[in-house]
Amino acid sequence: MTTPSTSLPGGTWTLGDSTVTRFGYGAMQLAGPGVMGPPADRDGALAVLREAVGLGITHIDTSDAYGPRITNELIREALHPYPASLFLATKVGATRDARGGWPTARRPADLRRQVHENLEALGVDTLDLVNMRMGDARGPQPGSVTEAFETLAELRREGLIRHLGVSNVTPEQVAEARSVAPIVCVQNMYNLAHRHDDGLVDRLAADGIAYVPFFPLGGFTPLQSEVLSKVAGRLGATPMSVALAWLLRRSPNILLIPGTSSTAHLRENIAGAGIPLSGQDMAELDTIGRPAPTGSETDGE
Repeated sequence: MTTPSTSLPGGTWTLGDSTVTRFGYGAMQLAGPGVMGPPADRDGALAVLREAVGLGITHIDTSDAYGPRITNELIREALHPYPASLFLATKVGATRDARGGWPTARRPADLRRQVHENLEALGVDTLDLVNMRMGDARGPQPGSVTEAFETLAELRREGLIRHLGVSNVTPEQVAEARSVAPIVCVQNMYNLAHRHDDGLVDRLAADGIAYVPFFPLGGFTPLQSEVLSKVAGRLGATPMSVALAWLLRRSPNILLIPGTSSTAHLRENIAGAGIPLSGQDMAELDTIGRPAPTGSETDGE
């Protein structure tokens, strides 16, 4: 397998038997408004994908639910036959309705259908990575992952999937999934302002499992913080650049998949994520998403 570029910020990480760039690309924004329908600029979308690979990115995140089917078809048109170094991660567990909603689809038959749809749209015989999406639009929700994950584990044994992961999950669901089959990554919402998974990030790092934050810049509500703006001003950088750089510094198992439909913005994201942060910068940024200490914590109780 071709060795991925080490010139991208963050270097590389090993996902199962593949080495990928820690700075990757998320394809969701290539679909139309609301992640439905085709992009307004199809040629521009294809150009972004080709630029990402041309810049050395080897980890692209997608799903057949995006569009639906649109981003996978764009990836195939832009990049097939795929470079040996390219690692395509997809996810299952939700479908789309006519209003653009994301109804869950986690029964064994649903999951098998979604895996085959991803295989067909991407034009591959085996999917590099399939994430099992749990929870809903509000975030992770309690509930067992065993039946759904056993279905994916069976598809892996059949040779249709190389690696498994979980998405939008609680720490308890991560442990439950791992009791069914090995996982190589967890994909949850996490950024400077949303630090609920701090402990999980560290436990996964100790076990050699990647953590892939979605909405690394806040998603539909962009990150806003006086501290972030202050550090960015001191560095002569944008707040979003600093937020990406912080994630790469936060832990070596964090893989970034920021999305964009612009080649210029893609290059800006890469440059921004490479901004060096000092110990002082990190200490200030670390205060953003953590609650202020209570009186008992201050007193050491």
